[in-house]
Amino acid sequence: MAKPQVRSREKSSRWVWLFALALIAITALAYLPAWNGKLIWDDNRHITQPALRSWQGLADIWTRVGATQQYYPLVHSFFWIEQKLWGDSVVGYHLVNILLHSLGAVVLLQILQRLKIPGAWLAAALFALHPVQVESVAWISELKNTLSGLFFFCSILTYLNFDERRNRLAYISSLALFVLGLLCKTAIAPLPAIIAVVLWWKRGRVRPREDLLPLLPFFVIGVGAGLFTAWLERIFIGAQGTAFQLSILQRCLIAGRDFWFYVFKLAWPTKLTFIYPRWHISGTVWWQYLFAAALILLLAIAWKLRRKFRGPLAATLLFLGLLFPALGFINVFPFIYSFVADHFQYLACIAPLTLFAAGLTVALDSITPAKRILRPAISIALILILGLLTWRQSHVYRDIETLWRTTIARNPDCWMAYSNLGSFLSARGDIDEAIRDFRKALELRPDQSKDHNNLGKALLQTGRMSEAMDEFQTALRISPDDPDTENNIGAAHLQEGDVDEAISHLRKAVQKWPFHADAYINLGNAFLQKRDLDAAIEAYSTTLGLQFDHAESHYSIANAFRQKGQLDDAILHYRLALELRPDYADAHNNLANALRQQGRIEEAIREYEAALKSNPGSVPAQNNLAWLLATAADPKLRNGRKAVELAEQAVLATNGHDPLLLHTLAAAYAENGEFTKALAAANEALEIANANGITSLAESLRSKIALYQSGSPYHEARSARQ
Repeated sequence: MAKPQVRSREKSSRWVWLFALALIAITALAYLPAWNGKLIWDDNRHITQPALRSWQGLADIWTRVGATQQYYPLVHSFFWIEQKLWGDSVVGYHLVNILLHSLGAVVLLQILQRLKIPGAWLAAALFALHPVQVESVAWISELKNTLSGLFFFCSILTYLNFDERRNRLAYISSLALFVLGLLCKTAIAPLPAIIAVVLWWKRGRVRPREDLLPLLPFFVIGVGAGLFTAWLERIFIGAQGTAFQLSILQRCLIAGRDFWFYVFKLAWPTKLTFIYPRWHISGTVWWQYLFAAALILLLAIAWKLRRKFRGPLAATLLFLGLLFPALGFINVFPFIYSFVADHFQYLACIAPLTLFAAGLTVALDSITPAKRILRPAISIALILILGLLTWRQSHVYRDIETLWRTTIARNPDCWMAYSNLGSFLSARGDIDEAIRDFRKALELRPDQSKDHNNLGKALLQTGRMSEAMDEFQTALRISPDDPDTENNIGAAHLQEGDVDEAISHLRKAVQKWPFHADAYINLGNAFLQKRDLDAAIEAYSTTLGLQFDHAESHYSIANAFRQKGQLDDAILHYRLALELRPDYADAHNNLANALRQQGRIEEAIREYEAALKSNPGSVPAQNNLAWLLATAADPKLRNGRKAVELAEQAVLATNGHDPLLLHTLAAAYAENGEFTKALAAANEALEIANANGITSLAESLRSKIALYQSGSPYHEARSARQ
């Protein structure tokens, strides 16, 4: 008898592996539109920042709260490794998410088979391919869900091994996997309660000593992790304020409505939206009680049926348990704009999907002729339909503009979508459309100081200083303690040349929020304009201890040292900036300028070339490199043809109105032997310089015109370091 059982197990194992490979492949195909999806919303904050890409940065991820957007150190360690493997290429990030999600479905299958649940294969496929999961899988930031989910499933599977064999290693392994999952996302904190419900469903009773006592450490760790995250959400993320001032009654009404919302989206997954409307919750509106009443009725019916059918009650309890962190009883930041989100039910959906798969399988198996034909046909049809819906929904996540425009189409009153679309358009240079979106966001929610700030910054870019200041002042009235507003007002005054007023507001910004790196950078810029170089260096240096792009910190410090004449210090900080961000074109260009000041022309040429490799359209780099290739004292470094090519590009980009660029073009023509063109460019530059009172440049041009008239190019004098 043993051999047939062994063969049966081997055959079952082969089927599991085949199913696993097929499910991974099908899931990857369903998410194909998202493979190359660009960064959306807060992805850039989750992908490891330059300041954290060192080994010290990895240590900070674990030891310094606030170093990353949320304290999920294992997730951010994963991001750290991924950044080392594929840098800024998004494909790797997406494929890892898809793989983790698929592996989670495979482990879920093993759990359901261990529990001998009918339709386990179908349930695992529904979990993998249901379109409600797209938000968790196609959004890079939600590695939190897919990675914690895999640890969640592995912990449960290992605990079931412990439950059967009472093996100490299995118990310790399950607890360790649970802790690893919590370090990815504390939404899995209800795991011990989930295991308790599963054990009750399995046996029809819960034994305190055998079932509950071993789960006690899980409960203690889970509750502790949940409370820690709730504290972080309030202090560091911003889950506090009027949007979170909800009574217990309101929170109960939210929970009841949440439950049925998620059930409906699973049953009818249409118009899935990145941000759903935020409901107005009121205890005076009678129909809002119907959701909670219906939930209580469902629980009562399931309780009544528990002796005959434990499945409905178990599924309802599991669904509620896994949804609990997002049901409204705990403040989480997304409640500012919506009480629901598809990624909130990433794990919770397992319960109703499994109940559906089991019910469908049992129902079809009860019809003898349907067992071999109808069940596989219906299962395959369901999988194909859900796979197609997932493929279609994945298109929404191909880029941030598509995401926000789709959100607006499906939720026209979403002020946050208009706000974020406006920010994207503003960064892209579509200022007029950005202004319209910011105004629409404020029309929907006038009390958002952030959008008054955003609108003010956009107006400032169009030169409408008075209107911009009105928006900043409105933002300040709404949020008097908002450091961003003080920073924006300070930056506006700095742009207008009112340096003292700028410094006054920027100092207020850093007093209100000592960790405001942008304000310190602007403060440094203001001191730089005042030629208070030591104060500028001090302000810039402060940002090195803050969460910020430290490449910009070092670049700013270097600029101040260069103005101070401390070229060695400037070069050091430019190089530090480039270590953190190798493609930093401005840092390459200014490093080249410093090297050139030291007479290190060959090194300067290499840095200008690096600047143009990072940003081929950089006019300063084009002009500077063209000048050296045309005028370098060392003949081996000169290249007249290349100098002409670069100088012509720079002049063309500025419509020929910059006398300095024409000055360079003339030198390039002369080096290339085109003296007629050199004279024409030099005379044009001289005319513009005279018209604008640039006397030093005019004098330089006159001396060079004399050289070109004699048929000689201009070359720099050889320095000691050359």
